[in-house]
Amino acid sequence: MDALSRVVTSASRSGTLMVKTPDYITAVMAISKGAPSVSEYEQQRQEKIAKNQALLQQLQLDAAQTGLGPKSKPKPSSNSAAQKRKRTVTKVKEESNVPRRTSSRLQGIVADSEVARQKEVADTEAFHEEQKAKRQRMSEDINLTDAVVNGRSWNRAGNWLSTVGPAKPGERTFSAQDVKDTSDKELREVRQRMSKLQLWEGAEPSRIKITPERIYSLGFHPTTDKALVFAGDKLGNLGLFDASQTSPEQVKQEADEADEDGDVDDEIEPAITTFKIHSRTISAFNFHPHDPNALLTASYDSSIRKLDLTQGRAIEIYAPSDRSADHPISGVEISRTDPNNLYFTTLNGAFGLHDLRTPAHETAELLYLSDKKIGGFSLHPASPHIVATASLDRTLRIWDLRKLTGKGENRLPLLLGEHESKLSVSHAAFNSAGQVATASYDDTVKIHDFSSFSSQWSNSTTSTTSKHSPTLSVDQMAPTTIIPHNNQTGRWVTILRAQWQLQPPDGIQKLVIGNMNRFVDVYTSGGQQVAQLGGEGITAVPAVAQFHQSREWVAAGTASGKLCLWM
Repeated sequence: MDALSRVVTSASRSGTLMVKTPDYITAVMAISKGAPSVSEYEQQRQEKIAKNQALLQQLQLDAAQTGLGPKSKPKPSSNSAAQKRKRTVTKVKEESNVPRRTSSRLQGIVADSEVARQKEVADTEAFHEEQKAKRQRMSEDINLTDAVVNGRSWNRAGNWLSTVGPAKPGERTFSAQDVKDTSDKELREVRQRMSKLQLWEGAEPSRIKITPERIYSLGFHPTTDKALVFAGDKLGNLGLFDASQTSPEQVKQEADEADEDGDVDDEIEPAITTFKIHSRTISAFNFHPHDPNALLTASYDSSIRKLDLTQGRAIEIYAPSDRSADHPISGVEISRTDPNNLYFTTLNGAFGLHDLRTPAHETAELLYLSDKKIGGFSLHPASPHIVATASLDRTLRIWDLRKLTGKGENRLPLLLGEHESKLSVSHAAFNSAGQVATASYDDTVKIHDFSSFSSQWSNSTTSTTSKHSPTLSVDQMAPTTIIPHNNQTGRWVTILRAQWQLQPPDGIQKLVIGNMNRFVDVYTSGGQQVAQLGGEGITAVPAVAQFHQSREWVAAGTASGKLCLWM
């Protein structure tokens, strides 16, 4: 048997499949020729060397194909630019929201022992209890002096309400070109007034940070003496801003006039006070119609508080008896005819009726009006037993609370009618004329006119309910005006809601709603746009917009907690 045959036979017996590399073939050929001076032992040795080299090369090839082999060093580039020194990247340590570790060894605890396992379980339970306590609502009364988390300290003797007087109607209000193109005299006058509205004292809205987090609710105090704005944010903070204060621009101007050097801090901020009165989002406000010094705040922490500004306390007036119950409240309102009747809605689809003369943890009625969340509701101003609700189930419904039927969770008020939109309805708001405005994710603002039923709804006798509250037909529930409007707020902007001016001084029903193009739109009940308020300093969507109830002042809040105020 020649040398080449012996090598092939040996490889086949060992079960090794070898690749015949050039070195291997050359070696074998040299062996096969076999010089006479080479002994048989030398031939066998050379054959073994060739076989080992071929096997080693095969193993290196297999390792390179599977990624296990050593990576070849890149050849140095001749281009000097490619040899620049790499920048050192500083790694930032990520903080995780988990219990902080402690040394068991220093505490004398043996690793992997029962004591160590018990310690780990105890630490985890303590962490979860701490997080739960932060989200749990506080039932006791809150002293505003102790609740201040930002801004000036609270002085009950010198608070903003010290000069508040009775409500007085006022006027104000679009672009000169829109005014010129208006043929209707009355509409032109409204646009002329609205065009005079200016941002507060010329100050940039970016400087009026009224709350630490995203604004969810906002409102004006009813007083007409000055603009007092309240805002509630995502974490339960309540911000107060007094627009009668001297603006930073005025302070600087006065200093410049008094001192040629103008040695004044250019970063002077407006004075704002912030209170922490809820543990979760403040979803809605309602100024008590019978007590101008009381503000009701509804929260996702399942409670409603009355902020008494004269006493400087935030009093819990409603909450479930079980503190761990999760019934996020989405709306709150007090009857304009009975100061003891409190109404609210929840994200669980419930409508609550609570008598303020009873303990805070007692609910007179809890009516489940929807299988999905109720985003907002409104009482008819003249007939508070008529309720409009807007729900995630895409419906606007009108109810009569004078007639309740059924038992338990099936107990419901009389449903007068409903209108279904293509997508969910965010909010429903009554105005003083009996019209309801809704904002829907189908990119419309709809106005439903029920003014012709006001006289029938005003009768409060229960026995005549069926006579004076006829069921509304599909045509009667249909909107009389549909305004195209972009309502696609997404995840980071508060849902847009159409809000009426409750007591318009000129008798013209007007509503405001945030505009995704960083404006606030103003419309009449007939769908005519009378203004689009904006300003150079507005850097975010003023999503939460409100009219003052009797003066043409408009306020709006952004996702960064900033306030825009037009007066």
